[in-house]
Amino acid sequence: MTTATASPAFLEFRDVGQVFQTRRGPFEALRDINLQVRQGEFLCVIGHSGCGKSTLLNMVSGFLQPSHGSVTLHGKPITGPGPDRMVVFQNYSLLPWLTVWQNVEMAVKAARPELAAGSRREVVTHHLEMVGLMEARAKRPGQISGGMRQRVAIARALAVSPAVLVLDEPFGALDAITKEELQEELLAIWREQKPTVLMITHDIDEALFLADRVVMMTNGPAAGIGEILEVPFERPRRYEAIQDDPRYGQLRNHALDFLYRRFAHDVD
Repeated sequence: MTTATASPAFLEFRDVGQVFQTRRGPFEALRDINLQVRQGEFLCVIGHSGCGKSTLLNMVSGFLQPSHGSVTLHGKPITGPGPDRMVVFQNYSLLPWLTVWQNVEMAVKAARPELAAGSRREVVTHHLEMVGLMEARAKRPGQISGGMRQRVAIARALAVSPAVLVLDEPFGALDAITKEELQEELLAIWREQKPTVLMITHDIDEALFLADRVVMMTNGPAAGIGEILEVPFERPRRYEAIQDDPRYGQLRNHALDFLYRRFAHDVD
């Protein structure tokens, strides 16, 4: 069940369904999605491939309209992309001919044209310092590591001060050490700015470390929300601390049971 609130939800999916037209006929990807997301909440969505996770995030981003129901932000339907919702993809999506600085500055110019040049420099500087990349500001994406490129993508997204940050498996292509470092950096940045975060992940440990709640999807077609886990660990969090908490093992086993027994996927 979703958490009830006395006031309208900040971000809400109401009776959402999605049907795609294919060569073989209609394909129902999602059915009866009802979810309320609180302002400033960190929400992770997990599930097997084909369960509609990316479809959900594309609706929030404004890249896709639901076939049925509504997705609203501040009580208003989301009808298209906007600077109040920024996306970070697994493949970074940086412009290779621009420097680190220019990639971030371009986003700030487009989303916040009212800023004077000096204020814009301060914004870019602040966000590159947050992700530890000021020394690499003159380099191009091809000259830095994958972890650094993802730091640029996160800095670029947050530099426009979005209300909602959409993360589509942002650490999926990184090695384990870099991934853990970036997860901790992401939480530190989130604590400072407190955007509402929706993040797709296949990693249960990652979801339990980052999220306030974990939305577990059933398998497609006609996928839905099977269960929502409340994550009880206090913030700020450290991996070592939560892994020593007996509740961590209980939550992890519950999620594993959901994904690999109750909703096991034949081909994933």
